[in-house]
Amino acid sequence: MLAVPAEGLPDRPSLHDPAPARARARRGARGAHPERLARQRRSGASLVSASVDLSIVIVAWNVRDLVLDCLASIVSARPAISYEVILVDNGSIDLTVEAVVRQFPETRILALPKNIGFGAGNNRGLEVMRGRHAVLLNSDTIVLPGGLEACVRHLDENPDVGVVGPQLLNPDRSKQNCIHNSPNLISELLGQSLLRRLFPRRYPSKLVDYVAPVEVEAVLGACLFVRREVIEKVGMIDEAYFFFLEETDWCHRIRAAGWRIVHLPDAYVIHLYGESTKKKTPLRTRIEYYRSRYLFFRKNRSRLAYLALRGIVMMKILAGVGFGGRRAGEYRKILAWHLAGESASSGLAGS
Repeated sequence: MLAVPAEGLPDRPSLHDPAPARARARRGARGAHPERLARQRRSGASLVSASVDLSIVIVAWNVRDLVLDCLASIVSARPAISYEVILVDNGSIDLTVEAVVRQFPETRILALPKNIGFGAGNNRGLEVMRGRHAVLLNSDTIVLPGGLEACVRHLDENPDVGVVGPQLLNPDRSKQNCIHNSPNLISELLGQSLLRRLFPRRYPSKLVDYVAPVEVEAVLGACLFVRREVIEKVGMIDEAYFFFLEETDWCHRIRAAGWRIVHLPDAYVIHLYGESTKKKTPLRTRIEYYRSRYLFFRKNRSRLAYLALRGIVMMKILAGVGFGGRRAGEYRKILAWHLAGESASSGLAGS
């Protein structure tokens, strides 16, 4: 079974029709009150009954060609599992929806009226998933034969594993870093690149040639498999994150609930790293990076650690203003953003 037809759920109009899809986005899934849905995403979710092995959720914003290539790779990989593809279009104006309807009519499409971010967009797809498991799949990925099945099989064979991530590859088949560690003060001071070299067991990375599945703190959201039961018990992604660290925060919550996070070194997916974010401006991206870091520390670290982080960041920014050379102007703008109250609209949410 290569795909699931796009018939709508009993109380929904066709998911291919952008007009009612936008109306659904405004009123929330199943017409539910937005505040109740927000609580549900944080603490647990009631999902549609499972009818396929895997729900593939792809969030897109003005990356039509990448989406079409990604969908074509899924079909070419011929996964030996039953699956559905859910495309969440974040208000694209490049005719992504129309192209997908024409070339991949079996795809279930949620057309949103605006860009609501990576985490929130994935949540919209998870709310209508019909799989026993789900995978959050970036639009700039290419699925290779056997990769989807290997990750689903690992979840099926290891009931204590809540999240699985494959090894992501560059187009030349070299390895990417696809294992994350939860940020802490040491990593903010020294940087994870150095820590991965100094303490490879504590900070696993592509520098190690793993021959067996390895337990990690988090995996990259470009291709993240999650068990349905995890979503039902732990909840969905925190939508306070617009971009950056939303999957790390989610994995942090999932681990705290007793599930293991596992990296599979012998399951592969190509990731065209950065292709889906090329249209984002560097300044807004940097501001969003700081917003997400501050949020993660407020939620998951002590008050003292949060204040220390802000001190570390401010020292780096002031150093950039004084010694940043051609980037000094960017650092001055970031400093101004901090002093002006750190408006969310200055980040990627306002782009």
